[in-house]
Amino acid sequence: MELSNNIVTAFMDYIKNASDWKTFAYDTPFARAVVFGVPIGGHLFLEGLLVVVIMILLSQKSYKPPKRPLTNQEINELCDEWVPESLIPPIEEEMKKEPPILESAAGPHTTINGKEVVNFTSANYLGLMGHEKLLESCNSAIDKYGVGSCGPRGFYGTIDVHLDCEARIAKFLGTPESIVYSYGLSTMFSIIPAFSKKGDIIIADEGVHWSIQNGLHLSRSRIVYFKHNNMESLRRTLEEVTRRDKRVEKLRRYIVVESVYQNSGQIAPLDEIIKLKEEYKFRVLLDESNSFGVLGRSGRGLTEHYNVPIDKVDIITAAMGHALASEGGFCTGSNQVVDHQRLSSSGYVFSASQPPYLASAAITAIDLIEDNPQLLTRLRNNIKTLFTGLSGIQGLQITSDVLSPLVFLVLKKSTGSLKSDLWLLEDFADRVLKEHSVFVVASKRSTLDKCNLPVGIRLFVSAAHTESDMLKACESLKSVAASVFTGQNY
Repeated sequence: MELSNNIVTAFMDYIKNASDWKTFAYDTPFARAVVFGVPIGGHLFLEGLLVVVIMILLSQKSYKPPKRPLTNQEINELCDEWVPESLIPPIEEEMKKEPPILESAAGPHTTINGKEVVNFTSANYLGLMGHEKLLESCNSAIDKYGVGSCGPRGFYGTIDVHLDCEARIAKFLGTPESIVYSYGLSTMFSIIPAFSKKGDIIIADEGVHWSIQNGLHLSRSRIVYFKHNNMESLRRTLEEVTRRDKRVEKLRRYIVVESVYQNSGQIAPLDEIIKLKEEYKFRVLLDESNSFGVLGRSGRGLTEHYNVPIDKVDIITAAMGHALASEGGFCTGSNQVVDHQRLSSSGYVFSASQPPYLASAAITAIDLIEDNPQLLTRLRNNIKTLFTGLSGIQGLQITSDVLSPLVFLVLKKSTGSLKSDLWLLEDFADRVLKEHSVFVVASKRSTLDKCNLPVGIRLFVSAAHTESDMLKACESLKSVAASVFTGQNY
């Protein structure tokens, strides 16, 4: 009893000295008993004792074991037991394969291991690589500016030729303004996060290439994929998203597609996409990397091909390393769209600006496209020749559009796994190169690429290819296909 009285006395002194003792007094029955003289029952006494113990424990410093340096024997034992984690995944046998190495410019003909081959691996659609006027333009720019800007555009990397290039692209496409990026691949995965943020909605084609996939990931937006180039699937997806999410009208929302898909060679039906965009109140982001300078009456891309006003597409991007035979990328659209990127797009703000000679080359390339409409005619004739010549090839089928400069061949019958299909196609491409000196490649993808479309043989057609080049490619591929796929149920 004396012990309990001592505890009560000590506890009462504590709560009377506490700054918020009135609040504390009403919090526990024990405290109310002490302050107001209410008799203490057994459970109240136990409650008070627990409170005191808890306070004592909280007031004590945490226990820290005394530090003792490890002995040399303990150190050696720990080192012997330690097994370092591998920095990279295990290297499989197929990863050790060395790709062909070019020993000359990647024009319609190139040199591999000292041997000249017909090249179908370069997206040199208009054959402008190595063009005399482009070389003159580059040499003049190098003499005037050097080979690099050594700084981001927003700080001290903007040169007058960059502004000239942006103005030339906008004039060619008929848009208010354009913005140029230093690297084509980074263009898309800089632009998408600049406009779409966490909580926004993006409806994307399941066949988009890795650069777009990376941009979708970096945006942290809600991503919903629709079936590849399937407008009925797009409509169902838009309907489901707008019906399920009642907040959708308050969010930024986009449809992301490619004009000519790098993973299939198919052309997006822009006219139908625009109708769905307007019906469901979405914006459209279109990547024209494989159609700029190629599709349309004068090479102005997918909007001209479908006769759709360019202002119907909210954001248009393209890489400059294809038809323009330069390097970098651009985005074109309204003044608001372009100005927003100058402060919000990571690839523009933080990367060193495009080397001036590449901007000069792009300007010259656009001038050549406008002054030489026969380039487009020659390209389309080559596409038609290759498309017709490869029809009926054994074991393979063409999935690309008849107007696509990217002719895509896939297996008629898959082996059952993406990896096995790729091995078979790479072996096929190797034989075509070694036996017939025609350079084609399988559509090998990064381990980070989430595209589930079938892999295939990808041929980039150029206006610089001759008719004999096209016929040789058809005969070579057909000959190897008859050897590889005969008797294998393909």
